Amino acid sequence: MFKFIGLGATAALLAAPAAGAAELSETGEFVDGVAAIVNEGIVLKSDYYAALDAIREQARDGGFQLPPEDILHEQVLERVIVDEIQLQQAERIGLNISDQMLNEVLSNIASNMGGTLADLPAMLASEGLDYQEFRRQMRKDVTIEQLRRIRVDQQIRPSPREIEQCIADLENNVVVNSEYNLSHILVTLPQTAPREEIDERVALAQEIYERATNGEDFRQLAARYSESPTALEGGSLGWMKGDAVPTVFTDILTPLGAGDVSEPFRTPTSIHIVKVNDMRSAVQRSEIDQVRARHILITPNEIIDDATAKQRLDDAYSKLQAGDDFGELAKLLSDDPGSANTGGDLGWAGPGTFVPEFEAVVNKLEIGEVSEPFRSPFGWHVVEVTDRRVYDNTEDLKEQNCANRIRASKRDSETQLWLRRIRDEAYVDVKM
Repeated sequence: MFKFIGLGATAALLAAPAAGAAELSETGEFVDGVAAIVNEGIVLKSDYYAALDAIREQARDGGFQLPPEDILHEQVLERVIVDEIQLQQAERIGLNISDQMLNEVLSNIASNMGGTLADLPAMLASEGLDYQEFRRQMRKDVTIEQLRRIRVDQQIRPSPREIEQCIADLENNVVVNSEYNLSHILVTLPQTAPREEIDERVALAQEIYERATNGEDFRQLAARYSESPTALEGGSLGWMKGDAVPTVFTDILTPLGAGDVSEPFRTPTSIHIVKVNDMRSAVQRSEIDQVRARHILITPNEIIDDATAKQRLDDAYSKLQAGDDFGELAKLLSDDPGSANTGGDLGWAGPGTFVPEFEAVVNKLEIGEVSEPFRSPFGWHVVEVTDRRVYDNTEDLKEQNCANRIRASKRDSETQLWLRRIRDEAYVDVKM
């Protein structure tokens, strides 16, 4: 299971399509068109132009310049194509974002705008945005985020040595005691690329760094050159606590202050440049309410559809009701690779560790009580709460935060590798 991180959103992300988004029929009515065929689906021109307008408006609001029009059009079309591929993958594995999860995301957005979920439609309307369209787009965004957690994050497993080294490095480290607002430029280094191409990319990163330190807008450079998913948002990573900063950034950030830009630094598959937009002191919690639970997960996939997955879990639930051992059934049936071998045990977990659907069920259970089957974005579950406690988690936080930081340090590169792979495997026919 993975912690769900609420997505932020700006009004620019859901700008209405421009008039260019549609074509005129012979009767003078606007009709939509196909921008690209993607596997068994399509990308509409209206969706493409809406994404293009959103990026333009976001750049205007942020005050930075986007790449030349031909490059921008190519980047945005590629983004919506890759988004469609990801949404198709999510549908194939039965990944559905519940209204409960979506409402939590929208509540966070409303709170950041100074209101509540009930206020959000009016707040969006004041900015010329339609609430239902906003909600539809956010459901897509959350679906893609959850898919990446399943397909990418779940495959990144920090080793004990990496965690031990991380904890040692963080002792008395100034980065841990700070919060950072960061922006980031990523230049990939394909492992099979010839030496000449590697040298060209190293030279490009150095050129970007020199232009950034000579006064060019970092956001504009990110939008033009970065290969990170945040490129067209000016490379923004937002605010993050020092103990959540990717491990590969730690030594780089130590000497930097607000406004500084790091020199290019390499990882095995990429080159990074980081800008510290702002920084402030951070406070860590030392106590937390924890719950210990175990679960059985049946995940729909290309072979097992959602109904079959539910039936399998219904059968398992009936066996539990008849007295079968929970741990043995989990070892036999569960699709969760992180807990199946331990009888479904998820270990001690605090608030926010699980996705909302799972956490809502756990919060209602008494110790020793087994839930009825229920659905989360990961599939069908039954869960049993085995214990609860108030725990001084200072030392555990160090290990947990290090694991998260190691994953974060690898996530961009691993995400890019995964996106390139699913893009290469997809059938795409561009129609514009």
